[in-house]
Amino acid sequence: QVQLVESGGGLVQAGGSLRLSCAASGRTFGSSAMGWFRQAPGKARECVAAISWLGWTTSYVDSVKGRFTISRDNAKNTVYLQMNSLKPEDTAVYFCAAGLKRPIATMANEYDYWGQGTQVTVSS
Repeated sequence: QVQLVESGGGLVQAGGSLRLSCAASGRTFGSSAMGWFRQAPGKARECVAAISWLGWTTSYVDSVKGRFTISRDNAKNTVYLQMNSLKPEDTAVYFCAAGLKRPIATMANEYDYWGQGTQVTVSS
């Protein structure tokens, strides 16, 4: 079992930055692919960023490339999402997810555990 708790969301003006954290419990964190997803009202959940077991490989959706950075600290069982140059269209609930099926994953059905989500609101 892996339990995930996100933090760091909030309200920020366009152009600002936020850093999301996801603290994981459980022995399998170091062998889990980790991902950050977001879901805006009326829209499908999308994978914003993903990182492999050891952090050597990352993947980003095109809309956040160059602005968001995913990283992980396996000694602290924590994954981060640094979000810079935020835009109003980044407004969504952001979820952290852990997957045991693949070294890195970008599809929701490839993930086994989910956090409760944290709201990110970017004002124009």
